Amino acid sequence: MPKKFFEVDFPMIVARKIHNIKTKPPLSKPLIETHSTDSLLLDGHSLDSDRYCIIGADLRDIPTLEDKLKKFQINPELPTLFLSECVLVYMSPEQSSRLVHWIAETFPTAMFINYEQVNMNDRFGHIMIENLQRRQCNLAGVDLCQSLDSQKDRFLSSGWESVNALDMMTVYSMLPQEDVARIERLEFLDEKELLQQLLQHYCICWAVKDKLNLGLSQIGF
Repeated sequence: MPKKFFEVDFPMIVARKIHNIKTKPPLSKPLIETHSTDSLLLDGHSLDSDRYCIIGADLRDIPTLEDKLKKFQINPELPTLFLSECVLVYMSPEQSSRLVHWIAETFPTAMFINYEQVNMNDRFGHIMIENLQRRQCNLAGVDLCQSLDSQKDRFLSSGWESVNALDMMTVYSMLPQEDVARIERLEFLDEKELLQQLLQHYCICWAVKDKLNLGLSQIGF
């Protein structure tokens, strides 16, 4: 059982999330068992409880991020799992590399799981990029999404001990067939080839540092 969950997002997004937590009992009730609602809200962009903390910060501003995490008493010596879903791709390669390097230096026993685009240098990838650009969505870090190797290199060059990566089509093909059949019954697929192309352009990449020798490098599919 994890000791505590920390969530980081832009301050404006965090403010909306905190509002939803405070106004929806299914979200707030688990947090106020040992706190009053007012004592949970430390300021407009952060909320803390025994098991969950949400912080408004820009991941590109590492000194401020570090200060806020220390304020809420994160313990870098504990084994820590980092989860990122289509986040690093919106940073420049230099910014995302600085972030994952800082994590590797600060947390000696950690795993970083990153889900985002891959194989973006083919025609399908170019169409994805063009569609996002038309919506004013700039993938500043797309250069690191060219292949599974480029995804892994970001971590290997930033102090992580071992890294693995799979595209989501490979992950999908590894699921038990009864689960695949159940999923496909729930969501009727009349464009299976399109789904396969889409899954080939997303990946899951996981990097490990294991000072405590917990066998984290053995975790995989």
